[in-house]
Amino acid sequence: MSHTSLLYPLLYCAFMSLGSVNGQLVAADVLASQYSLATSTSLAFPSATQSNSDTQSFLVSNWGLSKGRIQNGASDLQFVNDPFANDPAPGASSNPDVSGPVLQVTYPNGSYSHDTGGAQLYSLWNASDSSFLSMMVSYEIAFDSGFDWVQGGKLPGLRGGPNPDGCSGGSNATDGSDCFSTRLMWRKQGEGEIYAYIPTSNGICKENDIICNSDFGTSIDRGAFSFASGQWNRITLLVQLNNPVNVANGFVSLYYNDVHAISQDKLQLRSSDVVTAGGLYLSTFFGGSDYSWATPQTTHTYFRNFRLWGSSSPSNLTGSKVSAANKLSSVESRVRLLFLPWIPFAAVFCAAGVL
Repeated sequence: MSHTSLLYPLLYCAFMSLGSVNGQLVAADVLASQYSLATSTSLAFPSATQSNSDTQSFLVSNWGLSKGRIQNGASDLQFVNDPFANDPAPGASSNPDVSGPVLQVTYPNGSYSHDTGGAQLYSLWNASDSSFLSMMVSYEIAFDSGFDWVQGGKLPGLRGGPNPDGCSGGSNATDGSDCFSTRLMWRKQGEGEIYAYIPTSNGICKENDIICNSDFGTSIDRGAFSFASGQWNRITLLVQLNNPVNVANGFVSLYYNDVHAISQDKLQLRSSDVVTAGGLYLSTFFGGSDYSWATPQTTHTYFRNFRLWGSSSPSNLTGSKVSAANKLSSVESRVRLLFLPWIPFAAVFCAAGVL
C-alpha cells in the first residue's frame, strides 16, 4: 500500500478526533471549576404558579433587582406551569427543579423593542459594588412550538458597571467607562449570537466573526449555533473582563446545550476600573427598533434554572494596549454612515458642474 493511500484515512481519523473534542459535552459546574469561578448562586423560583401581580412582587423581593424595580414589561411576566415539563434540556448539566413553575415572557402581537413587549430587568448578584471581574450565567430557555423568529430578538445575558440603564436599547455604542452588556440574540431561523455593548477597540470590527454597528451593539459569531423551538435549550455564557482596563485582553465564551459554540478574545469590555460584572441582565424582546422586527402573533418564551458563578480574577490572557486612535472608531463609523450614502450623488453633481 502506498504512503498516499495511507495518508487519507489518517487525515480522516485526525479530523474526526478533533471534531469529537470540540463537540464534547461540558456541564456548567465543570466549566465553572475550569475557570476557577468558586462563588455561585441560583435565582429563586416559587413552588407554585403565580398571577402577574404576584410574579412582580416575587421578583422584586427575591431577585435583587437594580433600583428595586422591573425596568420594562412587568405586565408580560408570569410564573406558569412548564409547557415542556417532560423535555429536559440536552447536555451534561443537571436539571434541578424541572417539575416546578417556569418564568413566562409574553410578546404581544405586533410588539417590538423593549417598551412594546417582552421584559427587561437587571438582577444584581452582589449589590452595586460588585467585586466580580469574571462571571458566568447558565439558564434554560424554551420558545413556543412553531415560534416565528421574524428578524430577531434579544435574550438574557450578563452586564455590569455603575450605570444600570446604559449599554442597551439602541443608545450610542459604549466607550466602556460606566457599563458593559453581553446579551444574546436570536436571528432569522433561530440563529444565535452574543450581542455586546462594548468598545470596538484595536480594529476588532475587521474580524470575520464580528459585525459592528455605529449606534447599536456588536454581534459576535452570528450563526455559530441555532435555537430550537418547542423544547428546552441551555445557554452558558462566560465573561472575563479585561485587565488592566487599557488592554484588550477580555474574553467571552458561550456553550449551547453544553457544547462549545463561541469564543472571542482580545476584547476591551471596559475602560474604567469602576466597571465590574454585576449580574444577570434579563432583557428579551423582538427587535430591533422598527415594525419590521415585530412578532405577527402573541407568543412566549420560558425560562428556568438561572445559575451564576463568579470570581474576583479578571482575564489573564494576553492582549494589546488600546491606542487613542482606536477610541475614535465609533465616531468614525458614524461619520462614514452619515456621508457614504451621498458620495454617488456628489459625484454626479460634480460631473455636472453643480458642485
